Amino acid sequence: QVQLVESGGGLVQAGGSLRLSCAATGTIFSINAVAWYRQAPGKQRELVAGVTNGGRTNYADSVKGRFTISRDNAKNTVYLQMNSLKPGDTAVYYCAADPPRPPEYYDGSYFDRGLEYWGRGTQVTVSS
Repeated sequence: QVQLVESGGGLVQAGGSLRLSCAATGTIFSINAVAWYRQAPGKQRELVAGVTNGGRTNYADSVKGRFTISRDNAKNTVYLQMNSLKPGDTAVYYCAADPPRPPEYYDGSYFDRGLEYWGRGTQVTVSS
């Protein structure tokens, strides 16, 4: 049983920065990958950034060079540092986590399939 709670969202002007946090609570025996997804009104959910327990990262092309995902396993927390924000970044941002999977599960579509545990989301609004 794992619960994820996002925080740090808000309203910011274009060019500004925000840092999102996701705290995991509950019975946590083992967590492998963690990720951030987002969904804008009228659009499909998309992966923003993901990282495996081994440190491999995967970023959406639209955020490369601007966003950074990191994790603090001692605090059971994952972060998303967002710099140079654009109005197109406006969305609800969701934290997700996954337990260990068989080796063959980690293919090129791993993050696209979604992870097991999800938070309720935090709103990020970027104004012009």
